[in-house]
Amino acid sequence: MALWKEKTENGQDTAPAQEPSAPVTPVAATPVAPRTETTPKERRESFFGPGVTIDGRIEGDANVRISGKFTGSIQISGNLNIEKGARIKATVNAETVTIQGELEGNVFAHAQVTLLESGQVIGDIKAATLSVAAGSHMRGNVEFGWSKAESEKIATIRAHDKGKNGSAS
Repeated sequence: MALWKEKTENGQDTAPAQEPSAPVTPVAATPVAPRTETTPKERRESFFGPGVTIDGRIEGDANVRISGKFTGSIQISGNLNIEKGARIKATVNAETVTIQGELEGNVFAHAQVTLLESGQVIGDIKAATLSVAAGSHMRGNVEFGWSKAESEKIATIRAHDKGKNGSAS
């Protein structure tokens, strides 16, 4: 089928020839089920830049990224990212903790602690998993890979053993 008009020898326009079309048969539409996608709860992120110094307490369910200085305690159900150049003096309790800067204080992560190449920690770390990059620095005790029940069992045994040793003196 031509989409333009053609000129005849005498200069008159001719209409494009119509090709016969096949009869259109209506098709019944099948109903489509509504989308039931579940999107994971997106956490907001709070960011403290390099020029910010805070003394106090951070609590909540958001992710936190710190590039400045912070002194106090951090208790969040989200993720904590300590950026390169940040200086933190705090007790930390978070889902995951990624350390690129300096942290002085104890860390408890429900999931993972990642100590990157530029990261420095002075304090104890307790996490389900731990990842340590070559070049990072740490001074303290580390406990990882234990379930909560296993950790409680070991704590009970240690307390019992201390009781025996203490009564013998």
